[in-house]
Amino acid sequence: MLDAIRSLFAATDQTRAAERPGVDPVHLAACALLLEIAFADGEFTEPERKHIEDVLARHFGLSRDDSHRVLAIADEERQRSVDHFRFTSVLQRNYDLGQKMVLAEVMWGLVLADGEIAEHEHYLTRKISNLLELQPAYLASAKARAAERLGKSDG
Repeated sequence: MLDAIRSLFAATDQTRAAERPGVDPVHLAACALLLEIAFADGEFTEPERKHIEDVLARHFGLSRDDSHRVLAIADEERQRSVDHFRFTSVLQRNYDLGQKMVLAEVMWGLVLADGEIAEHEHYLTRKISNLLELQPAYLASAKARAAERLGKSDG
């Protein structure tokens, strides 16, 4: 029964993706999860926005206009979504372990971008990493690398 429900959501996701020509579902899924983390503490700060825009340019090679389009569409999809599975399942199918680890580092960079680690941001990053089947040691390593990159302590 659970598989039937998941396939129904997958069909809905594929229909929505077909309505969004030119937007890669992987980019959309990653961006939606990043936005979910950014909004987890109740505010979306300028450093968080810049971090996501930099990620879209650096990791996906998107232009500024394409980044803004993906951000807008991902935010709409994030607000409509009832859970994180629809996004993590896309990444689970398309990302290898290395790509998932890079995403975990990007997520921690986002959490650290505004200088504070809100409890819900921390929880959500761990939850998404768990849905991506990343081991706790990988997550700790990603957090340390993100903190080092930003010149912050890993606490």
